[in-house]
Amino acid sequence: MIVVATADFELYHEVVDRLRERDVAFTTVEPGVALPEETSVVVTAPDDGLAGVVDDVDHVTAAADEARRAVDEALAILRGGEGRTVVGVDPGTRPGIAVLAGETVVAAFHVPLGDAVDAIRQEVADAVDPLVRIGDGSRLQGARLVNDLDGVTVELVDETGTTPYLGTGARGMGDVLAAVNIARLKGERIDSREIDPTAGELQRIKDRSRRISADDRTIDDRLARRVAAGDLTVEEALDEHRGG
Repeated sequence: MIVVATADFELYHEVVDRLRERDVAFTTVEPGVALPEETSVVVTAPDDGLAGVVDDVDHVTAAADEARRAVDEALAILRGGEGRTVVGVDPGTRPGIAVLAGETVVAAFHVPLGDAVDAIRQEVADAVDPLVRIGDGSRLQGARLVNDLDGVTVELVDETGTTPYLGTGARGMGDVLAAVNIARLKGERIDSREIDPTAGELQRIKDRSRRISADDRTIDDRLARRVAAGDLTVEEALDEHRGG
């Protein structure tokens, strides 16, 4: 069982609210009071101290703004996982992102490519030895993510077979479910990925620029290459093309 034992009023309410949202059994005690016999994990603030915490009880500390991370870690411990944070990413124009603590999926996102790096960095910011695993499909978008995640441990994963069959009512979940599968596969450590876009990939970018342009405009190869490299969005490339 999870026990919340903190004098930090804000942390107390943040952790308790998140535990209730997940329908997790827990109890609360005053800091320093003996813990119930069934305690498996205790959550405290850094200043609460360890009085009353016994050797066979795992201890998670957090500030109020780290409440979600604390709950994720406590649940991973409770469920027997090792607790390492692994982020799986199914790359694309809207990457699927899944965050695992041990074997437990603790968060999932489906965001525009431009927001993906910030979302990933936020998830690994407070984690101990986090790992990001990115699928090797969608080469251009995947390379952009790899290159923008400097300072983060990244593995490139063979994503063959990671996208599941989606039955009735599951539309839109494929990228996130693929990200979960990618997170569970070992990959090859990678620090950067340079991809020279193919003629077909450049043409698809140019075709997209024409579709979204209000004046039936198509960007040139030079701008399409900058879009492929992640230096510009298609919209920014169109603006630059208009400016001559």
